[in-house]
Amino acid sequence: MGKTTGFLEYQRIENTERKISDRLNDFDELHIPLSDQKRRQQAARCMNCGVPFCQSAIKINNMVTGCPLYNLIPEWNDEIYHHNDDQALSRLLGTNPFPEFTGRVCPALCEKACVCGIHDEPVTIKDNELFIIEKGFENGLMKATSPKCSTTKKVAVIGSGPAGLTVAYQLNRRGYQVTVFEKDDRLGGLLMYGIPQMKLEKRIIKRRIELMKAEGIVFHTNIDVGKDISKETLMKEYDAIVLCCGAKKPRDLKIPKQNINGVYYAVDFLKATTQDLLDQKTPRINTYQKDVVIIGGGDTGNDCVGTCLRQQCNSVIQIEMMPQPPLKNNQPWPMWPNGLKTDYGQKENKDVFHHDPRLYKTTVKECIEENGQLKAVKIVEGSFVDGKWIEKADSEKVIQADFMLIAAGFVGIEDYLIESFDLNVNPYNNVQTISKSYQTDNEKIFVAGDMHRGQSLVVCAIAEGNECAKEVDQYLKGQSYLNK
Repeated sequence: MGKTTGFLEYQRIENTERKISDRLNDFDELHIPLSDQKRRQQAARCMNCGVPFCQSAIKINNMVTGCPLYNLIPEWNDEIYHHNDDQALSRLLGTNPFPEFTGRVCPALCEKACVCGIHDEPVTIKDNELFIIEKGFENGLMKATSPKCSTTKKVAVIGSGPAGLTVAYQLNRRGYQVTVFEKDDRLGGLLMYGIPQMKLEKRIIKRRIELMKAEGIVFHTNIDVGKDISKETLMKEYDAIVLCCGAKKPRDLKIPKQNINGVYYAVDFLKATTQDLLDQKTPRINTYQKDVVIIGGGDTGNDCVGTCLRQQCNSVIQIEMMPQPPLKNNQPWPMWPNGLKTDYGQKENKDVFHHDPRLYKTTVKECIEENGQLKAVKIVEGSFVDGKWIEKADSEKVIQADFMLIAAGFVGIEDYLIESFDLNVNPYNNVQTISKSYQTDNEKIFVAGDMHRGQSLVVCAIAEGNECAKEVDQYLKGQSYLNK
């Protein structure tokens, strides 16, 4: 619980953000950790609630509040405060295999459900979590450990994003011979190429991968399963196959003249930027001195804003079809807040260009080109009426743009995977599984993560990986003690 009166004595203090003028000159992480003393004071704010809503994922109005991993948050907050960092780590790893990822990129569903947040600011649960795992690495507590049991049964995990890594980690603990296949040149999936370096430095992923290799997991890169290796080959060589390939089919907006120079999907832009950064190459997709329009108001759109600013673009406009959220949250606790969120990219744009980059209730209607190169876009205002977009009369206008990024989300899994593995899909183009299961109608094939539930959060992918691994274990051994 921390300190009995901690929530009365200490105010919420988050990890410090680096100055915008400094961080725009590099792709280093955005935040600087608090001192150990201040972090332990933050843990002391935990109230040891009779019902800790923070650690129990509850769905209210189709939105989850509380931790999907059921992290033992009050317990490890207490251990932080009392300087028992090894005990805090033990409790954290009992539910979350990769807190170094969630401690950086999770939107902190737990904090929105914190009881302290009813009348005050919630506990800094996310920052506390990051403190625990980084202390674990710093103090040499994160060491490779061999499985307590072993088996000759082999499992193929397709995809090395958060769900795939979780499945591999958990099944390796149960003694299976686990091989992970990744189609890209580096491991990590969404963590590596979907999230920019300033939110999640790639050394953090590499550090974890090296640990997993030392524990016996085999990784292969540059192998696109379904193209380079067939389903039939995998079925012969492995006792179970787990598909964790994500929901990577980008939404096509079907804008007139969309397929011209200067128009890219956000996922391709972010991937190329990270690749070139790590390879120390000049950016292939470069917004230097470009007027940029970004379609999409979500996290990916914001990541594009931050990336474009670091590439020294000339201007950025971020277009969002939905109306602007209320300036202040008007949702009752513990529901997910609906107030206006200004993320790091928008903050940086305000600092550089002195305005919020977002235009609400607006979309791009047409691309205007000159000799095959984007020169401007025609935008129009409107709103959704009964689920249908209705344009506002006389609201069309043309804005200068020689670079456009489409960050409008994804529409499920890629077609070749459906065909290669003879998968059934639901109306949302996600893999159809047996009811309340991760198993497909082929008993040897399982699926987890975005491929199963649709585009979602890293923490949800890890939660799915935990549960899917348990089900695979049950299938192969007849029982499972995972997650107990």
